[in-house]
Amino acid sequence: MAWVRRHRVQLRLATRMTIAALLAFAACRLLGLQQAQWAVLTAIIVMQASLGGSLKAAFDRFVGSLGGALWGVAIMALLPRDDLRAMGLALFAALAPLALLTAFRPTYRVAPITAVILLLTPSLEAAGPLFSAERRLMEIGIGSLVALAVAIFVLPARAHTVLARVGGRAAALMADLLEASAEVMAGKPPSAAIPSLHAAIRKALAEAEAAADEAVRERRNYLATGGDPRPLCRTLRRLLNDLSMIGRTVSGPEPGPACAELDRTTLNAAAAIAAFLRACGQAITDGGPAPSLDDVEARLREQADAVAGLRRAGATRDLSGEAVSRIFGRAFGFQQLQHNLQDLADRADELAGSARPDARRWMSA
Repeated sequence: MAWVRRHRVQLRLATRMTIAALLAFAACRLLGLQQAQWAVLTAIIVMQASLGGSLKAAFDRFVGSLGGALWGVAIMALLPRDDLRAMGLALFAALAPLALLTAFRPTYRVAPITAVILLLTPSLEAAGPLFSAERRLMEIGIGSLVALAVAIFVLPARAHTVLARVGGRAAALMADLLEASAEVMAGKPPSAAIPSLHAAIRKALAEAEAAADEAVRERRNYLATGGDPRPLCRTLRRLLNDLSMIGRTVSGPEPGPACAELDRTTLNAAAAIAAFLRACGQAITDGGPAPSLDDVEARLREQADAVAGLRRAGATRDLSGEAVSRIFGRAFGFQQLQHNLQDLADRADELAGSARPDARRWMSA
């Protein structure tokens, strides 16, 4: 049961994909279409993790198939294919422009595939190019419509939900990254996990941005409600930049006992910020309100007072230029982090507001 709960998103997608493929096959048989494989394949391809993703996949596949079919029919009508040389020339004429289109627009990769199928399938050629193209587009349309219907009504997954889950995971990973950097500040050797945490955060942010685009598409098609999800992605990007800036200041020669108070307050601030990031990530995932920033702000005030005390005492005069740069660079990084943490809290509250009360039904996972 624990495995099922942990992989419920994947299991729901697999269920929707299976149901869509079976329904597409049944629809083709009911309509008397013999080549149901194109509808079944389309249903599988169109079914994505969220409804917004399915909308985009359906549009791209249908437009790509339409363009490939029209171009393939034109080549079949204009160029002979009586021998190997003529067939090679026709195949080149069909593929070259569509391959160029695919190079610039990879989402239309199905266009050259459609044209090649029309040219090289003997049964389609015997039926006539226009009839073959019409039947193929009909099957693709059936597969797309069935997949969209399943995405809407069977275990629906909205892009806002995907965004909340991935955004919450990104915030939790940032908390892990800050804690790993704090260990280096405390004098421990750099953790081998830091590079992998950066990679995991970048991957989560890319997934969040894709989900945000899909959420916008759902809103445009009146399939979801809620605010604009893209500001959350921008805030998470800025937070990663802040953490990267802080991470560049944690290794190097120790500044000495004069900075002991600053080190203590900095570690306290890092612990408070990591706890906030973890709690805020959970709030984003659950659709709840953001946690309070009071503890973070209090710890950052203590750190700012320690920096001001160093300046008043002139304690940085005997430090190397590198040590001074690290001290003030780290302080600046924490100041920037404070601004973006407030922004993250605001974005979490916006997501929570969009999930109450009637919008919650659109965000069911």
